Amino acid sequence: MVATEPELLDNEEAKREAETFKEQGNAYYAKKDYNEAYNYYTKAIDMCPKNASYYGNRAATLMMLGRFREALGDAQQSVRLDDSFVRGHLREGKCHLSLGNAMAACRSFQRALELDHKNAQAQQEFKNANAVMEYEKIAETDFEKRDFRKVVFCMDRALEFAPACHRFKILKAECLAMLGRYPEAQSVASDILRMDSTNADALYVRGLCLYYEDCIEKAVQFFVQALRMAPDHEKACIACRNAKALKAKKEDGNKAFKEGNYKLAYELYTEALGIDPNNIKTNAKLYCNRGTVNSKLRKLDDAIEDCTNAVKLDDTYIKAYLRRAQCYMDTEQYEEAVRDYEKVYQTEKTKEHKQLLKNAQLELKKSKRKDYYKILGVDKNASEDEIKKAYRKRALMHHPDRHSGASAEVQKEEEK
Repeated sequence: MVATEPELLDNEEAKREAETFKEQGNAYYAKKDYNEAYNYYTKAIDMCPKNASYYGNRAATLMMLGRFREALGDAQQSVRLDDSFVRGHLREGKCHLSLGNAMAACRSFQRALELDHKNAQAQQEFKNANAVMEYEKIAETDFEKRDFRKVVFCMDRALEFAPACHRFKILKAECLAMLGRYPEAQSVASDILRMDSTNADALYVRGLCLYYEDCIEKAVQFFVQALRMAPDHEKACIACRNAKALKAKKEDGNKAFKEGNYKLAYELYTEALGIDPNNIKTNAKLYCNRGTVNSKLRKLDDAIEDCTNAVKLDDTYIKAYLRRAQCYMDTEQYEEAVRDYEKVYQTEKTKEHKQLLKNAQLELKKSKRKDYYKILGVDKNASEDEIKKAYRKRALMHHPDRHSGASAEVQKEEEK
């Protein structure tokens, strides 16, 4: 059906009005007032919904506002309307790349190069997209090798080209958590949750940070929330199971200890230590708890070993240093005790810690004197009668008449 003259006039009028809106949008874009530019480009689209350049302009504006997913929709619409629109393909590729889909970005840039093989921007962006794919590949391999620092490095490089990619940010955050850089990891996850409160991966990372900081009850809440959003989230499922098991075993161990059942407490703490070797802070506490159990059982060497394992995991763990120092005192290893008490006092300068250090230093000084109790073979708390008896026994043992027939060498040996 042929359009009537008034309809043609209306159509021309709409086009002119749309162009006016576009020009106003361009003016605001030039002034970097992207919100107003967006409004005028939208008006232009409403007047002429089949003009590819209007969608392209609005896509560019949305990109400047960081709204890459919406921008992608406009860029795709622009090339659907005009497949020869080079800038439309470039914007589509740029949106794909910013969102972390490097393979789709490559396809868009390739199409732009087919239309204009000398296009410098398309050539550079194509290289950028390939670089991102390479960083992804390296990161995947390094994650399997547990080289988390390398993964963080790769994700930082990839995010330079893909700033809106949640997947890259989450992988970086997870690795930061594995490296013990919890505030950084939480910051990344929280930023994503502000934009998308239902993001299961971000919820998992928040839980992981809390879990590794020994806030197990709160961690479980985040893992459960993540599983509510994504029931098949394998990492959240494993972490939730480990967190619940750790909490239960630790609490059972504490209960057995309070009840004086040290053998059972030892077994429970040992079982808890086998649940998750990655949970450094909780395991440090478990080693210290088991060290306390061993000290109660008078297995002092084992207690020292447990406390040493605790401070290897967490070198700021004052309680473990104090427990080990006491065990050193009980086994008369005064130099080691002084070293631990010095570490404690440097960290926490309290009167109590100062006194413990002084006591250890005094015992160390005394230990370097000749120990007559040891020579007599009696305990330091021996009674006067016990000391006299031991003295007479040693005197008889070393009496000259007893050795009158012995050779000089034997006498000398017995005097040692």
